[in-house]
Amino acid sequence: MPEFKIKHLTQYTYQAPVRDSANQIILFPINDDYQEVQTHELSITGDPSVYVSKDYYGNEVGNFSFSSPHTELSILSTTVVNTRNKPLPKNDLPIDVQWQRLQALKSDIGFIDFLWQEHIEGLEELQQILNEQNHYASSPYEIALRYCKYVYENFSYIPGITTVETTTDVIWQLKAGVCQDFAHILLVMLRTATIPARYVSGYICPHKNGMRGEGATHAWVEAYLPDYGWLGLDPTNNCIANETHVRLAVGRNFSDCSPVKGVYKGLPQHKLEVSVSVSYEDDEDFKLELPNIVIEKAIEDISNNSYRRYEEMQQQQ
Repeated sequence: MPEFKIKHLTQYTYQAPVRDSANQIILFPINDDYQEVQTHELSITGDPSVYVSKDYYGNEVGNFSFSSPHTELSILSTTVVNTRNKPLPKNDLPIDVQWQRLQALKSDIGFIDFLWQEHIEGLEELQQILNEQNHYASSPYEIALRYCKYVYENFSYIPGITTVETTTDVIWQLKAGVCQDFAHILLVMLRTATIPARYVSGYICPHKNGMRGEGATHAWVEAYLPDYGWLGLDPTNNCIANETHVRLAVGRNFSDCSPVKGVYKGLPQHKLEVSVSVSYEDDEDFKLELPNIVIEKAIEDISNNSYRRYEEMQQQQ
């Protein structure tokens, strides 16, 4: 049972003092049978009170405000977590029974959000691809693995080509992006095949496997399989998520799981620096090196043109 130490630092630097920032953070690792959180600490500029509650999907969500004028905002999350590998599906039910059980979930309120399908212009092309797969002749487990491999092989991994505002339509046209883009495409494919699927935010640990997404927040997908439950699929690396994948949150898509987002009053230009370091807990060489991600952009105005919105994208390195 590996134990990992994770440090995740988000830093905002503003061109002039800003004020009245209201922030939401989803930086609290999931605690369940396959992931046990030993310690978790937050250090935030100004040491504000953080109100923590659970959202509709069971994620812990923190909210805090910073009203005084400030030119910087830093959020440091430090976690020590143990993980366990989840056994693979047995896949021994008759194929037709498995699909029948998935069809029955269409009327189950607990799965409606994970079967919801956004319309994309490439849906007709996608449907043709899925038809060629003849998916009802295979089990949902086999189809999920096949679709994960399809995204990995047909989409190019190009950091910086997309942003938090990039739509699934554009990702489909580009056939490129980073982890959250790969996850969004796999979500569309699985849901089109009537397999419930949800977005997962987290990290890959440790820092030495040579996998895409190491050293940054990462995203993948969980597909729901009959008589098994949620199976993690990482289309960025074409693998089943295992004990090296540490989960922060689940939801319909990225917007439900964004690690940090908020609004503030002030000029629109700011610089965002994000760094994540992961290591085995007993690694004496563990350290956090900053910065490893820098994103500069103008953020859209909302409300009465006084507030500016910001959001931390996953994996841009």
